[in-house]
Amino acid sequence: MSTDVSNLPLGSRVVVRWRLEVPDPATGATLTDAVGTLVRRDAATVSVETSRGEVTIARDRITAAKELPPKPSRRGAAHLALSVEDLQRVMIPSWGAVERATLGDWALRASAGYTQRGNSVVPVGSPARPLLNAVTEVETWYAARGLPAKFALAGPQGFDPAGDPLGAVLLTRGYTAGSRTLALTAARETVAAADPGGPALTVSRELGPEWLEAHRGTRATVPGATEAVLLDSPRVLFGSITPGGGLSQQLGLRAADAAGTAPIALARLGIGAGWAGLGAVWTDPAYRGRGLAAHLTAGLAARLRQEDIALLHLQVEHDNDAALRLYRRLGFDVHSSYVYLTAPLP
Repeated sequence: MSTDVSNLPLGSRVVVRWRLEVPDPATGATLTDAVGTLVRRDAATVSVETSRGEVTIARDRITAAKELPPKPSRRGAAHLALSVEDLQRVMIPSWGAVERATLGDWALRASAGYTQRGNSVVPVGSPARPLLNAVTEVETWYAARGLPAKFALAGPQGFDPAGDPLGAVLLTRGYTAGSRTLALTAARETVAAADPGGPALTVSRELGPEWLEAHRGTRATVPGATEAVLLDSPRVLFGSITPGGGLSQQLGLRAADAAGTAPIALARLGIGAGWAGLGAVWTDPAYRGRGLAAHLTAGLAARLRQEDIALLHLQVEHDNDAALRLYRRLGFDVHSSYVYLTAPLP
């Protein structure tokens, strides 16, 4: 845990450890924890709403603090115990955006068109106004940025958007449903233990030029916006596998390829809300089927021990059978799903 509370989002669930002014007379303890919602923060103090009421703590007494996942809403494994809405909240900070805004509880993101996640609304909670008014405000916000309004509407696996109150409104306004996506979750130790083995990994907090250049070859990117999105999470880890270090024999690389520095496998972890979100996973087509994606994913999961993060999530389109087989082998389970509802073009 860090002593810095400046980057902990207001409204997040946190634990703050701090020094008592005098030892506890019953136990002699000199430290105590406040667990709850971070409600206020200024230069001198932070305030946490706990189950016993609000606690205000002087910053110079804080010895450690970190963000926690939302409370479980059901029994079972920790990675499956969140509600659908809470998992959506957890996923918001793991993928970046150039611009963020809120409408009540809804989270709006715009990123010049780079990725659907970076240019969509997460409509969880209440927008704090009538539904039709909220939809109109969202449409206006995106139109001002030259983008169509897009909602990431979540529900159980296989849910029908027409059966959701917001989904029904959007469909009657001509929105189209597409890119049905599964949200998968797993425990860190399960994924790390499933490592099939392989070459050395490079893991960095920096977005290096080689990583970025390889990523540009995997999808359409937007200069400036792409870098901003990839770096926007509270904490980020960029993982890669490059030729060399004995990899040439393992993969049968040609001499020219073995001498290169361009990554042949990539992945990104965005850390926020007490979870890590896996994304931007890619393997050079020439080296697929050799376990590189599994090895890189498991290696990044193991690295999360240093980050004090125990749970992972990722998103896969529902018909991407190859990816689903990979992640199930690594110990991921389907938690829920979402579908993008996109406004018709003018």
